[in-house]
Formats: sequence, structure tokens, C-alpha cells
Amino acid sequence: MNCSLNKYSVLDLINTPKELRQLSEDKLMKLCNELRQFLLTSVSRSSGHFASGLGAIELTVALHYIYNTPFDYLIWDVGHQAYPHKILTGRRELIFSIRNRNGLHPFPCRDESEYDVLSVGHSSTSISAGLGLAIAAEREMLGRRTVCVIGDGAITAGMAFEAMNHAGSVKSDLLVILNDNEMSISKNVGALNKHYAHIFSKKIYSSLKSDSNKMLSNRFMAKKLIEHTGNKIKHFSTSSSLFSQLGFNYIGPINGHNVLELVHTLRNVRNMKGPQFLHVITKKGCGYKPAEKDPIKWHAVPKFDLKIGSLPIENTKSITYSEIFGDWLCQVAAHDNKIIGITPAMREGSGMNMFSQKYPKQYFDVAIAEQHAVTFAAGLAIAGYKPVVAIYSTFLQRAYDQVIHDVAIQSLPVLFAVDRGGIVGADGQTHQGAFDLSYLRCVPNMIIMAPSDAYECKLMLHTGYNYQYGPSVVRYPKGLAIPGDADKKKLYTLPLSKGVIRRQGNYIAILNFGTLLRSATNVASELDATLVDMRFIKPLDGVLIKTLAKNHQFLITLEENTIIGGAGSGVNEFIMQNKLSVPVLNIGLPDFFVPQGSQSEMLSELGLDSIGIYKKIMTWIY
Repeated sequence: MNCSLNKYSVLDLINTPKELRQLSEDKLMKLCNELRQFLLTSVSRSSGHFASGLGAIELTVALHYIYNTPFDYLIWDVGHQAYPHKILTGRRELIFSIRNRNGLHPFPCRDESEYDVLSVGHSSTSISAGLGLAIAAEREMLGRRTVCVIGDGAITAGMAFEAMNHAGSVKSDLLVILNDNEMSISKNVGALNKHYAHIFSKKIYSSLKSDSNKMLSNRFMAKKLIEHTGNKIKHFSTSSSLFSQLGFNYIGPINGHNVLELVHTLRNVRNMKGPQFLHVITKKGCGYKPAEKDPIKWHAVPKFDLKIGSLPIENTKSITYSEIFGDWLCQVAAHDNKIIGITPAMREGSGMNMFSQKYPKQYFDVAIAEQHAVTFAAGLAIAGYKPVVAIYSTFLQRAYDQVIHDVAIQSLPVLFAVDRGGIVGADGQTHQGAFDLSYLRCVPNMIIMAPSDAYECKLMLHTGYNYQYGPSVVRYPKGLAIPGDADKKKLYTLPLSKGVIRRQGNYIAILNFGTLLRSATNVASELDATLVDMRFIKPLDGVLIKTLAKNHQFLITLEENTIIGGAGSGVNEFIMQNKLSVPVLNIGLPDFFVPQGSQSEMLSELGLDSIGIYKKIMTWIY
């Protein structure tokens, strides 16, 4: 789709960074303005990540202007900020397809472009990969440079500091740029963020900037800067000491929305030897007032009217599983001051906004630090508190050792509220919750539950909260909850491992795990099959499985998790161990990484809607 219509006189000249580098410097500011307008127009029409890219316009232009990409390596961390990068690297006309089925990937992806050096989706991976690339570049002796842009709070993760600690010791030529917009997805938290906020307050930053702009453009002239700013440099050097002690040469802070200042600074930095750390101050949502005012709300957006400047009003009658969890958490906290809610920088996404406001002393956002979140919960559990870790399925993968070593081995009563289990939609393969049932089911001492509707979700949370003999998991999907008036029904503890027969039929028994129950209901009616809501993935209802195997000719397991090692595999193991003579068909996610597309599109394509499930069963039986 071409929406230029002569609005983009400079941007229309740019299809690749090579063409960008042919522009004179006096054209760069106009290019940035046009690129920002193009991004505003495209995302408002296509939906997608919004505020992060707006804040990275000038930095993106300056980097591709100074560095010889794709020969020089440019790594984006996190990928939310990479939309301008995609637009400038030959994908401008495709940007309207981003996050759609068969469209551009939502994040940098090696399969999509030679300019995407590292495929990313999760945060804080850039410096580790960048160091590997930098060491390889040194050995090749080709003069290749490596740049990592780490933003949106990604530097709060321990992996980033592990990588910097290593990079500072090996002294390879590596530039790490901190795109500091004081935000991740939720607002940044932690001592490191407070350190930045104090040292780089507007007053100090503006004072240093006015004193040093000209000198920074001339090899930074550090000695003159120190002489000129006097006592102010004491505050400045305090900030740089953290990174200097890690072995980096600290430069900054500089204005991330002054493209010429960025160009001049990067031109000097490009020729410096050893690990460099450039601190760039930006504003998330820059150039669009609504996004500047509320960058959390405008982090990722649906289609919206750019002129009106407000997002579509959501259907207030519907409620998501994340909101169900948040309501339950508030409900329990009202009478239990020992319940503690923990999130790794996903307050809004996990439905904890109201809880954080009502019960601030019982709420902890640990920043992008999933490993710490789990072991922190372990400590609280040892001390007699009731920690609840709200975490996305795809992010819990990053804390797997902590789940095993720090929680499960010690049988600690930590409740994991695992959000985004199954197909998540537009964020694609890095964010699909495809593996949690498989990687959790094999861990001893673990109770795993998957609700089929809103009320079941609250019952399972209540059950996990009251289970004191080890860790428990309640795993639920992204999106609107299947009706079940959870607010008006009494909560009680479910009997462990017990499933429920929802429909009695003949010949075929469908064992459903989770929210595919609605689709399975249609299939069961069509086939006159027995339908069971299994509720528990671990421990399984062995008595019920034996009864179903005795009274039916075929068993079908259904789950929104990879078939390999999932809930269905657990049924298979039980069938074999107990020498039951009944064939079993496992229906679930296939053995490949599921790409982006809407949830309904992907469930249909994977044969997990009613039609697909029916076809799979009929094909297998007949």
C-alpha cells in the first residue's frame, strides 16, 4: 500500500540504508519528521506496537546513516522499537501487514531481512549476542562494527548485566546504546531506574547538555568538559561509574531526539576501540501527544483514528482471563494480608493494575527479571507468606531452573498464574504459549490446572491459593473469558485431580484440557461423544480415565499446547502404565513454531476450532 501522495518527499527517496547515507545532513531532520508521520499513519491503520517506535525515530536514522548496515551489525532489543528500522530497510510498503497472518514479523526476524541480525521477541538478549558477533568480527579482521540498542526497560534484566560483565573483560569493539525512555511496557521500577532518574533528572541533564554539546561533537573532549562544568561533573561521573566498573567507556547522556547530535556523536564513537556505552535520553511516544502522555496505554494499539487521538472503547461487558485473575487477587487480599502479588514488568498485561493500587504493600513489580521473580517468591513462601507469580507462559520459560531448583524441589507453596497459555495471536512465534504444559508437567511436586471458563479460573486460583504442599499452576489463555459469572458465585476448593463429565455420550470420549471446551462441546454433540472437562493436567484423574477407557472405543485428548509432552502425553503414559486397551488420539499444537495471525485464524489453520477438531477425529477413526 502506497500512502505517500507526495507527503514524503525525502522518505520516498529511501528504500535502503545505502540510499539514506547518500543524503546530506541537512535533510535528516525532515526525514525524521516524515518517518514519524509515516509510522503514525501506518500503525493507526494496521495496529501494532506504537509508542516505542515513535521514540526511536532519530536514533534509527542516525544509526543507519553512520553505520554501514547490513555489513555492520545492528541489533534491536527489544523489538518493539524496531518499526522505524523495518521501514528504512526495504519494508516500508509492507509495514501495513505487520503482525498479520503472512505479513511482516512483529519483531526483528532473520528470515525476513538481512538487516535483522538477531531474531528477537523477549528482552535483554542483544548484548550477549552482540558480544559473540563482535568477537567473531575481530577474528575475521574485516573492520565490521557491532551495535546493540537496548531499550524499553530491557537493561533491568540480569542477562544484560551478565553480558556487560563479560564484554567489559574481553575488551572487544562493541557499542551498547541505552535507549533510555524511563519505560518498559509498564513503568520501569527498581534501584537502577531510580539511579537514572536521580542522576539524569531534567535539571542536571539540561545543564550538562548546554555546557557540553559542542565539545561532545569533537571527540567529546572529556578534559575540557570536566574543567568547564566543575562540580556538576561529580553527579555526572557518579552515573558513569556503574558502567565504567563493568569495563565500558561511558558516554552521555545525549538528546535522543536531536538527529544531528546523534549523528556527530555516533561518527566519533564508531572509531573508538573497546566496549562503549552510549546513554541516549528519549521520550516514549515522542511526536504524538496522546502517546507521550500515556505511553503505557499506547505501547501496543488496535486500529485507531489518528486525528481523534483516542483508542477505541472496549466492550465493558466482556472480561479477560487476566482481569478475572486481577479481580480474584483483590478479592483475596481484602481478607488476607499475607498474599503477595508478583509480576516481572507486566502489571497491566497480567491484570494487576487495580491490585497494585488497592494493595501497594502486597504488590511487587520486579522489572524484567523473571528468574528473580520466581526465587523472590520462594523466599516469601519460606517466610510464611502466600506468593502469587503472575507471568506469561512464554516468559516463564526464562525462569525454568528457578521453578525447579528454588520452588519445586523444596515443595514451596508458590502459585503461578500463567497467562497467555496457548495461541496469543499477533505477537507470533516468540510469544505463543505453546510449551508450558510440557515443561511444567515433568516437574515433581507440581499441581497444574487449566480452566475451561471464567468461573473455573477463579475456582482453580482459589484451589492453588489454598494448596500448601507445593507449587501450583493455573494456566489460562489470552483474551475474553468464556462466560461464567465468576463474581457472583461462591469460591470453593476443587478436589485434586478430579475431572467433570460435561456430556455423556457413546463410543468416543473427548478429554478436554482448558478453554477449547466450547469448540469440543459442538463436536461432542455432533458425534454423540462423551465430553470431559479434565481440569487437572497433573495429577490426572486416573479413576475417570479407567472408566472412560472401559466404556468407550476411542479416547481423544484436546489441548492448546504442543502435543509433544503435553496433557495428552500424560494420558498416553497412564494408558500404557495401566495396560488399558483403548486407542488414543492427541489433538493439540503441532511440532513447529506457530507464526503470527489472529487467535481465531491460527486456531482454524491448526485445526483447533470445531470444524478442525471434528475433521481430525473423523479422519483418524475412519
